[in-house]
Amino acid sequence: MTEFPHLLAPLDLGHVTLPNRVLMGSMHTGLEETGDWNRVATFYAERAAGEVALMVTGGMAPNREGGVFAGAAGLFTDRDIANHRIVTGRVHDAGGRIAMQILHAGRYAYSPECVAPSALKSPISPFAPRALDAQGIEKQIADIVTAAARAREAGYDGVEVMGSEGYFLNQFLVTHTNRREDDWGGSYANRMRLPVEVVRRVRAAVGPDFIIIYRISLIDLIPDGSSWPEVVELARAIEGAGASILNTGIGWHEARVPTIATSVPRRAFAWVTKKLMGEVTIPIITSNRINTPEVAEAVLAEGCADMVSMARPFLADAQFVAKARTGRAAQIAPCIACNQACLDHTFSGKLTSCLVNPRACHETELVIAPAATPLSVGVVGAGPAGLAAALTAAARGHRVTLYDKAAEVGGQLNLAKQVPGKEEFHGLTAYFATMVAAAGITLRLGVAVGEDDLASHDTVIIATGVLPRDPAIPGQDLPHVRSYIDVLRGAPVGPRVAVIGAGGIGFDVAEYLVTGESPTESLHDWLAEWGVADPDEARGGLAPAGPQPAAPLRQVTLLQRKAEKLGRRLGKTTGWIHRAALQMKGVEMIGGVNYDRIDADGLHVSFGEGHENPRLIAADTIVLCAGQVPARRLADALIARGRAVYVIGGADVAAELDAKRAIDQGTRVAAAL
Repeated sequence: MTEFPHLLAPLDLGHVTLPNRVLMGSMHTGLEETGDWNRVATFYAERAAGEVALMVTGGMAPNREGGVFAGAAGLFTDRDIANHRIVTGRVHDAGGRIAMQILHAGRYAYSPECVAPSALKSPISPFAPRALDAQGIEKQIADIVTAAARAREAGYDGVEVMGSEGYFLNQFLVTHTNRREDDWGGSYANRMRLPVEVVRRVRAAVGPDFIIIYRISLIDLIPDGSSWPEVVELARAIEGAGASILNTGIGWHEARVPTIATSVPRRAFAWVTKKLMGEVTIPIITSNRINTPEVAEAVLAEGCADMVSMARPFLADAQFVAKARTGRAAQIAPCIACNQACLDHTFSGKLTSCLVNPRACHETELVIAPAATPLSVGVVGAGPAGLAAALTAAARGHRVTLYDKAAEVGGQLNLAKQVPGKEEFHGLTAYFATMVAAAGITLRLGVAVGEDDLASHDTVIIATGVLPRDPAIPGQDLPHVRSYIDVLRGAPVGPRVAVIGAGGIGFDVAEYLVTGESPTESLHDWLAEWGVADPDEARGGLAPAGPQPAAPLRQVTLLQRKAEKLGRRLGKTTGWIHRAALQMKGVEMIGGVNYDRIDADGLHVSFGEGHENPRLIAADTIVLCAGQVPARRLADALIARGRAVYVIGGADVAAELDAKRAIDQGTRVAAAL
């Protein structure tokens, strides 16, 4: 008897039966644009071997004007078809199925050639689109249909027609972006004509024995978005046009509501998908912030959907489904929805990867091979860098001893998990503890390691992390001054707080200080905080009253020396969330300050080289988040003795609490031993 009977149940689509209810949702990885088709094929084949029922590729452009960016991949030539056959062949050999997503970006295309229903520029692109005439619309339909036919020729098992997230087809549906007065605008019957016509013609072109997924926007989260009756009307029309499955899309990219970041509650939008159940007869897929088999099972058992889509969890662990099926759910590397190596990379033009699994999209380059000569490896520091190094070395057959002076593994991940909205870090530290035990690593916690303790090891890896940087502010030794470490470990803090340093740690500490019960742990509170309503009651799902956050616990002022916008260096796709969350809680943000002194009244600051406009930030507590320096004492002592050591993570470079870099570096060092 399986632990996940609903998740692992087959799904009959008529001409084909999927072995389980798990879809690997579309992700634009950038792999296709590398031109290395073996690399693309290896990425998908590993996930097919991991037993996911059906995968969807990243968005393939149907034409040049519809590409997300100039040079975006598509199936434009016979050579493109041959390249994609390499991918589909490898997936099929691994026992999997794969659909190609057809994505026309419309006004989201990062190109001066972009087109749209109306000439309205997107707030997330510098390019104003050209409004299509009737002939231009016909061309877009024909190109999408051609892309679907080429996908079938390339060996794909189906296509996903992207009709959500504010892309081209979605832009025709709402008056927010469609101001047309012809047959493609005006009434809803006209506005939904384009996606319905696309699906109808795609079905005619590919025949009955081919999967067509339509990605439908269930809650737009923008002004003048679709009403719920319109969503239902579209869903029924899309079914009638020949779609095999409806996949859920949540929110437009320009929406000011987070939908997939860490702070979004798990399964936050499954209730929206459940509203559509029973309105159509084809299967419905739910998505967004489903990252464990337990959550996926619950969603299906509660009748929220017929299938679940998980995208980034398959970056974190290609074996997700296989591990769930064989009783190894605790060994699934968890997606923590951080966006750091996936979406942040995508929107920065970099190749996608994963914070917890740096092999993602690097499978052919970062190979974890058995060691020719097993070594005794001592790893000092059980933070993210040391854990990654220890686990990788053990996987290669080395004999590993992992040391840490703390009582638990995780290092500063154990501080991060105290921050409201970062509860996923509990799962990450639990995963690491599970894997250390499963790998047979000798774990020595509560041990302050000296140079002599490491003499017996063939190889030593130092991952001793960071220490808080001394900002050298007069008065910082007063009793009401705290380190961020003390605060996140529960040190008492007064009602008025000045936070010195507005990097990632400063923002986290400010969030910790103003938040009571974490809204991430309460869907009701989270929806209220961000102003999300039932789309049956509010068009587009935006509450008329707007966001209604809980009152802040404290009055907090966040300061930095740099004379620039606070949070400018936070994650590309998540920085706005952190800034908005603190602004809603009344946090004052001040940049370009000199920290002159601290006294009993608070923090004295001034501005400019001349220390002008002096100001007192009245505060009961001052928290120091002024950066870090490498904790290198042990490494330097070993090097002074002539010992060759590897220094990784914060001990190497103390650049914020960068778990992405630490895990990648630890993995690569151990892979090359």
